[in-house]
Amino acid sequence: MDTLSVFVILYMAISVGIGIYAARRVHNSTDYILAGRSLPIYITIATVFATWFGSEAVLGMPATFMEEGLAGIVADPFGAGICLIFVGVFFAARLYRMKLLTIGDFYRQRFGPTVETLVSIAICISYLGWVSAQIVALGLTINLISADAISLEIGMIIGLGVVMFYTVFGGMWSIAIMDFLQMMLILCGLCAVAYLISARLDGGFMEVINHASANNKFEFWPDLDIVSILAFLGAFVTLALGSIPQQDVFQRVMSAKDEKVAVHGTVIGGTFYIAFCFVPIFIAYGATMLDPGLIDTHMSADGDPQRILPSFILNDVPLPIQIVFFGALLSAIMSTASGTLLAPSAILAENIFKNIFKLDDRHLLITLRLCVLGFGLIVLAYAYFSTMAGLSIFEMVENAYLVTLCGAFAPLAFGVYWKNANNTGALVSIALGVSSWAVLEAYSVSTGETLAVPPQLVGLFMAIVGMIVGSLISKGSSTQTA
Repeated sequence: MDTLSVFVILYMAISVGIGIYAARRVHNSTDYILAGRSLPIYITIATVFATWFGSEAVLGMPATFMEEGLAGIVADPFGAGICLIFVGVFFAARLYRMKLLTIGDFYRQRFGPTVETLVSIAICISYLGWVSAQIVALGLTINLISADAISLEIGMIIGLGVVMFYTVFGGMWSIAIMDFLQMMLILCGLCAVAYLISARLDGGFMEVINHASANNKFEFWPDLDIVSILAFLGAFVTLALGSIPQQDVFQRVMSAKDEKVAVHGTVIGGTFYIAFCFVPIFIAYGATMLDPGLIDTHMSADGDPQRILPSFILNDVPLPIQIVFFGALLSAIMSTASGTLLAPSAILAENIFKNIFKLDDRHLLITLRLCVLGFGLIVLAYAYFSTMAGLSIFEMVENAYLVTLCGAFAPLAFGVYWKNANNTGALVSIALGVSSWAVLEAYSVSTGETLAVPPQLVGLFMAIVGMIVGSLISKGSSTQTA
């Protein structure tokens, strides 16, 4: 066994140990889901940053940038980071005051149990793609580190097993502790690799920037035609708005020790996320300048652009830098995977099973842990079939939030800011939003035709119309009856 593999095994063992330590702080469901609402601002920033900084930021995003330039990553990091800023500015304070356990609790309090159940199911479905992307990335990383001695599939099982272990035991406490430690490792590790890249290039940092600019990689805005503009807008709002009504985002905001920390920590974490995502992009682009053969190998028809950066690290840098990089990579993936594994499990336990089985807090805590196990196994199966279908990590992530954009965002936004929003409006919004998106998406997939208006934009528009019309008609009917 080589030195790099030993360090990876040691890192995973430490993660398991932290999970067992964090379990000592878990005494009830609030401790498990929200870390007792006690996190200071520096940990809140770390957990918010870790919400998105996962496999797609280190592996998927650089590959997409090299293929499509800045315009190709409008959804992530720009949409994803602005989502966090929107949450901090427009939602964090108002939701924090409500003392909710999950985002599903908001829908129950504002619209009733039917809306709660429908939205909770939609949110849980949306997490399949996101968590699966992290598990695939864990499998890929373990496969690369082991030099193919461990297959992608076995690597996925090992990685998921470690993440599930410390999440099952420690819940949000273990995630918060791990997020902070992992964020420090990510910052140090990726900055060290970026410095190495700069030092090896004659022109340093600016040589990479100038090369990318000369190859039109910084072209961001779409062509000035309606189809291009709508496609650009559709990609942006999918994460910028569709990921606002998500439990992992909500969980990190509500875990803060007070309202001020919830707001400031979320805005700072989102801003820092957008900025720091350009570090792995810089590293990967610089790596292809140092070793142009990486492009021929991994960006050909039979290649995998997601392997560019790991391949460069394994073949062209000293062992200490390899250890630092793969430690940072594993940290990024595991911090996102743990949070996104706990989030749907909390929704299932609190907003679905608790209502069905009338659970008290002790049994709810047991159910939470069982849900983490069950959802983890479902994610493993979904990740396996997604890789067989040839989906990239970036595609899994980008497609994850279409259902919540069309089915959950409008009821949340109108429920927070419009006093006339009611149960009927929310139900009509969900029905129109999800059905119109699903029909158009199915048509596009079945015919292979790219529609002029992205299905998710139609779904969002219909959800907003449904919310307004349904609420006003219902209110008018109630007034006439009275």
